[in-house]
Amino acid sequence: MGKDTIANIITYIRNADMNKKGIVQLPFTNITEKIVKILLREGFVENIRKHRENNKYFLVLTLRYRRNRKESSKNFLNLKRISTPGLRIYYNYQQIPRILGGMGIVILSTSRGIMTDREARLEKIGGEVLCYIW
Repeated sequence: MGKDTIANIITYIRNADMNKKGIVQLPFTNITEKIVKILLREGFVENIRKHRENNKYFLVLTLRYRRNRKESSKNFLNLKRISTPGLRIYYNYQQIPRILGGMGIVILSTSRGIMTDREARLEKIGGEVLCYIW
């Protein structure tokens, strides 16, 4: 893994989704675990389990797919990295964008931890915008 852990997580998940893989194995970090738990809670991932192999921990995700076979060429997950190590993007709670009119989520890193845009608006706190998911 490189230095940008969040971009690597997004790339692993996006590549598995494009190749119609059902399972993704991610290296375990605290940030990875928190982001994946948000994906599970919001319904983008079906299952998460922690796996140990050669004294290294991994998170194994089971991705969720659309049941309709006619739209098999479209991806289920769309993920976009916003704030990068070279350019940090911060918003207060009033400026946090709504993705697809509230259908997608924005993952933020706030002073109270990593959370979604809805939670940040309810608590009236802003933070660094990590990624968009729709």
